[in-house]
Amino acid sequence: MLETDSIVIIPTYNELENIEHIIRAIFGLDKKFHILIIDDSSPDGTADIVKKMQTEYTDSLHIIERKGKLGLGTAYITGFKWALARDYEYIFEMDADFSHNPNDLPRLYNACAIDGNDLAIGSRYVSGVNVVNWPMGRVLMSYYASKYVKLITGIPIHDTTAGFICYRRAVLETIGIDHIQFKGYAFQIEMKFTTYKYGYKIIEVPVVFINRKLGTSKMNTSIFGEAIFGIIKMKIESWFRKYPQKR
Repeated sequence: MLETDSIVIIPTYNELENIEHIIRAIFGLDKKFHILIIDDSSPDGTADIVKKMQTEYTDSLHIIERKGKLGLGTAYITGFKWALARDYEYIFEMDADFSHNPNDLPRLYNACAIDGNDLAIGSRYVSGVNVVNWPMGRVLMSYYASKYVKLITGIPIHDTTAGFICYRRAVLETIGIDHIQFKGYAFQIEMKFTTYKYGYKIIEVPVVFINRKLGTSKMNTSIFGEAIFGIIKMKIESWFRKYPQKR
């Protein structure tokens, strides 16, 4: 029997400056979470720090090391499968660089565990534009990308590209994570779209997104391009697919 019903999955690549701080911040919360790090062979020694910390957090800190930089989507799919093989009821996605505030984890948890939602999204755009220290060009690109996705897909979500998320276990068991096609930035969009199409209950929880202070961003315009052009294909394919309603 696990001592918590929740696990936070954090993909990492060269997060030496942030990884210990984010782990300690999560473990310092009143609500207890476990953490699973998915590290893609970071050459800066990120995994070594995590493994050293495992001697301190024996049962609550876990790591999977992968050979090569294999992408965000496959990292989360790997983490989902690991979590589903255990008894976690609430499975979170989170970045390592403090752009997602650990103090918001209990708010996402409560949105599912107490309020009865199946997917809680830490949303930058549900109550305006809550982004700090991003260049204006990147803010506009992200904001209008979400607007574009909402227009094309019809999903009632303001922040379709958000990566700060709480899933109820049943969602990941049902939607067919092995069939998720996108591996990069558009992975987040496809996961939300599929969850919505299955009829699960989704809520956006307003959060403030703060650009990283340490380390290097992994975002680039080609990643956005995958999202922009892949969404049309995803929408068309959905016309020929059945989504049994779960709620």
